[in-house]
Amino acid sequence: MSLEPGAVTPLLDRSRVSPARLSTLAERVPADGSDSIVVRAPATDEPLGTVPVCTAAEVEGAVERAREAQATWEETSVDERAAVLERFGDLVLDQRKPLLDLLQLETGKSRRHGVEEVVEVPLNCTYYADRGPSFLADEQREGGVAGASTARVTYDPVGVVGVISPWNYPVSLAVSEVVPAVMAGNSVVLKPDEKTPFVALALAELFDRAGLPEGVLTVVTGEPETVGPTLIDNVDHVAFTGSTETGRIVAERAGRNLVECSLELGGNNPLLVLDDADVAMAARGAAQGAFANAGQLCLAPERVYVDDAVYEPFLDAFVGATRRLSLGTSLDYSDDVGSLIDADQLARVERHVEDAVADGASVLTGGRHRPDVGPFCYEPTILTDVDPDSTVACEETFGPVVSVTPVPDTAAAVEAANDSPYGLNASVWTGDRARGERVAREIDCGTVCVNDPYQVGWAAVDAPMGGFGDSGLGRRHGPEGIRRFLEARTIATSRVGPLGGVPGVPNGLIARGLVATTRLQRALQRWF
Repeated sequence: MSLEPGAVTPLLDRSRVSPARLSTLAERVPADGSDSIVVRAPATDEPLGTVPVCTAAEVEGAVERAREAQATWEETSVDERAAVLERFGDLVLDQRKPLLDLLQLETGKSRRHGVEEVVEVPLNCTYYADRGPSFLADEQREGGVAGASTARVTYDPVGVVGVISPWNYPVSLAVSEVVPAVMAGNSVVLKPDEKTPFVALALAELFDRAGLPEGVLTVVTGEPETVGPTLIDNVDHVAFTGSTETGRIVAERAGRNLVECSLELGGNNPLLVLDDADVAMAARGAAQGAFANAGQLCLAPERVYVDDAVYEPFLDAFVGATRRLSLGTSLDYSDDVGSLIDADQLARVERHVEDAVADGASVLTGGRHRPDVGPFCYEPTILTDVDPDSTVACEETFGPVVSVTPVPDTAAAVEAANDSPYGLNASVWTGDRARGERVAREIDCGTVCVNDPYQVGWAAVDAPMGGFGDSGLGRRHGPEGIRRFLEARTIATSRVGPLGGVPGVPNGLIARGLVATTRLQRALQRWF
């Protein structure tokens, strides 16, 4: 669907999100409201509403109240915490339509990509509600001396978790941090991006309705230069999703405070099409992955490497699939690709494409800003003949732009894929799944998807998701996703008293006994 120039104005008028509703959400922020941030709708670049600017003192107060609430929440049974998560997941499904309206208005994304984000939430809730008790349970480990000692590991919540979430997926990337954190018995102070605060506040409201006690989840809004550092300085763990540049700053500050952090950062993700791939399927998958959320997705493929044997048919199919995508800003399911978030992101995309063309690249389709559709809409774009040293090849564009490069064989494709400081997500396309999994082991990425661009990896909530290299630290999802919000304690018990010596026995004899015991213990370990 395309919108004619001037026809975008009624978009906000026909929305089910009223100004009164946004004002009610903004009142949830623990700030006096003397200063505010204007939130704009990317589809029209018109104001949506305002949220308060939290001062450093107000953020500190929010963390202090969260710490008080956490002491009680930690004592709440694991089963009751799980029940809250299940009720929250049910509410998200029940309220998906107004959530989608709000999500689209704040991000400009298409509804088809919005619904993927929203439905991930209840799956995450059910996973941690079901598996959480086993992840939190005490574990019996091998003692230091067989038969003479025992070791048990217990897990406690770290305390207050600070979550700093991004604008591109403000529902799933916030909830995938909040859910395991509260299941583990922590409280959370969530700082959403200033471009997308309302959907975070709506989610916090649903948590309240699900029975999460007051203070266990607090949303603070404001300028990142103030809220971010204050949050990091006062919490017990920082979970950040965003750019690699900002992630380094977060990690440095957390390190100075001796506070652990988990970081999901940027990616310049490769997609490999091997010589035996189903070309039509690979082209369809590449189009779906590269232009999801207008390319504003850290998992989206940006570099495509295709075996010479299938390069031409793949390219024809990929261009065709891309040209069939519809660009628009409607609040229904008629559009495949939505808007970029703002003028800065549009300028970044335009600069990357212009620089690539100046360096000799060819634009096979797209390459145009479409103000007739929306102020920040940009066509899905395919580039070829891209200089490997150009910006678009080396940096994350974070927009609807992808380069396609022929390679002589699989080894060359893997080498090109690994020629990057990033290592978040990769995709391998082949007619032989076993071959695909073998190739996947050679790619330096935290997640590698075979015959899918990224969805199959993200949907595997029992498996960890995270990056190598400049793509981050730590993992979300799976047992790893909750264990980062826990402190492990080892309780070691001796059945024979102190192991360091025996009164009246010469040290030399004790030493010989230790050696003999060590040999015996090693033999038993090998045997069993």
